[in-house]
Amino acid sequence: MIRVVVVDDEALVRSGFELILRAAGDIDVVATAAGGQAVREVGTHRPDVVLLDIRMPDVDGLTVLRTLMAMAQPPVVAMLTTFDSDEYIAEALRSGAAGFILKDTEPTQLAQLVRTLASGGVVLSPKVSQTVVDGYLGRGTGPDASAVATLSVREREVLVLVAEGLSNAEIGARMHLSVGTIKDHVSAILTKLSVGSRVQAALLAQRAGLL
Repeated sequence: MIRVVVVDDEALVRSGFELILRAAGDIDVVATAAGGQAVREVGTHRPDVVLLDIRMPDVDGLTVLRTLMAMAQPPVVAMLTTFDSDEYIAEALRSGAAGFILKDTEPTQLAQLVRTLASGGVVLSPKVSQTVVDGYLGRGTGPDASAVATLSVREREVLVLVAEGLSNAEIGARMHLSVGTIKDHVSAILTKLSVGSRVQAALLAQRAGLL
């Protein structure tokens, strides 16, 4: 079972996500909370995945995210947002979020997104805008998308699958390669692109037009 905590300031949103995810069968929503109780609930229940509202009136999502990322064993965190151009998304990705999910995501897709997060994949809404990409990478100061040209054909194939949210095991199955080989490819990709995370590599792929 994948253990999930849902954090949102609106009780209706929390209960809706809980009902949808529990219906999946392999996902257990172990707690839901508003921002002020989020860190305590995560510390108590030790979930695999946290779905965290990016905008909350009592404690904002970025503050909660930074606290969670400072834990000895932080959970995987995806930000919940209403708009794909939310100005806080870029900062959340810099702070360690594994991606973001729009609140209008189809219920049938939500469980699969949680599975992707739990398996080590990244989740970026298909509606991810260039504004978000530019805001995350920085204009002229962040990693250069032209570095994608230094990747081999096989590494580009792996990068595209990383950007689609697949885990190493899923990429290996898709490409008929071992998980160890995929790990080596991902490590080489991060080194060549001078980035520190799969999310950052995925956004470089977006900027370079691979997706």
